[in-house]
Amino acid sequence: MENEIKEAAPKYNFITIQEYLEAERAASEKHEYYQGEVFARSSVTINHHILFSNVFGEVGSKLKGRKCMPFGSDLRIHIPQNTLFTYPDITIICGEPNLTDDKFDTATNPSVIIELLSSSTRNYDKGEKFSLYRDIDSLQEYILIDTERIHVIKHIRNNDNSWQLTEFKSLENIFSIDTISLGISLINIYQGLTL
Repeated sequence: MENEIKEAAPKYNFITIQEYLEAERAASEKHEYYQGEVFARSSVTINHHILFSNVFGEVGSKLKGRKCMPFGSDLRIHIPQNTLFTYPDITIICGEPNLTDDKFDTATNPSVIIELLSSSTRNYDKGEKFSLYRDIDSLQEYILIDTERIHVIKHIRNNDNSWQLTEFKSLENIFSIDTISLGISLINIYQGLTL
């Protein structure tokens, strides 16, 4: 039939948040969720693992006994305002975590998020993901640390809700995570990496 009207094909990959959480909790690999779509997380390199260990070690050792606690990428973060579920490389939560349900695996109140950049994630983490993260009222700092070159980008929320960017590109630099009053030397976090 020449004049047949065809309906748009249904979007088969659209799932609800509940369907995502049920599948994700049973999955062996992690996936992000955004507005009904699910995205596989990219694999990581040895540089990513070394950098994670160095940064998490620095932060974790300084926060023992304090009100703020670091979490690795096993803690899922949910942003109700825009539906994103994601696994930041490092999340720091000050105070009690606001958990979404009785499964204790998803929080909504990070104070600091640290992402480790690679060639496959760099543009997303610096652009669209940061835009989505800015919907988190509790978020005070967003820090990007490159795994392929010496480069740290620190975003800090100002009192007027704008964000200020500072970059660090030398091993002699020390950047601070103001929310937890912690200075970190680039020479320490990049130790052991092949760049």
